Amino acid sequence: MPIQDWLLGLRAAENALGEKHFHDLAGVIMRFQVQLSILKATEARFESSLFDIHQLVQADLFDSELDAAGALIKSGFLRAGGVIAGVVLEKHLRDVCNNHTITVHKKNPTIGDLNDTLKDANVIDIPVWRHIQRLADLRNLCGHNKGREPTNDEGVELVGGCAKVTKTLY
Repeated sequence: MPIQDWLLGLRAAENALGEKHFHDLAGVIMRFQVQLSILKATEARFESSLFDIHQLVQADLFDSELDAAGALIKSGFLRAGGVIAGVVLEKHLRDVCNNHTITVHKKNPTIGDLNDTLKDANVIDIPVWRHIQRLADLRNLCGHNKGREPTNDEGVELVGGCAKVTKTLY
């Protein structure tokens, strides 16, 4: 029996002995449970779709920022390009921590802090951790006066390494 019919007061027919041919309330409850399951599945699918859209928009934004960083480096603005690439890497590592429901305890964590947190949570292995550490060192060279200027090769390595991390680590 459809739920609407039951709500309108229609009930299962009775035989000559006054017995119902089927238990109408049980049928309504079964149909309601099916509809509730459909709604729950829809909610989960909706959340998943929103997550996918967020990931796509974020990836496009990171690509644009890394393109800008690469253009700055190509034009000789090594520090500015390196700092932008470092910001992209830091934001991405924070997103990776969120995706894996990893709590970051520092209020303003650095690339190194996020990298260590991901390694400690077994999200990344030692070679990936070392690669990200190298990128953090290059970003610091670009962002701070360390006694020497970053080289063009280091700037290109930083932007390329950040692009690789953002496309391979989720």
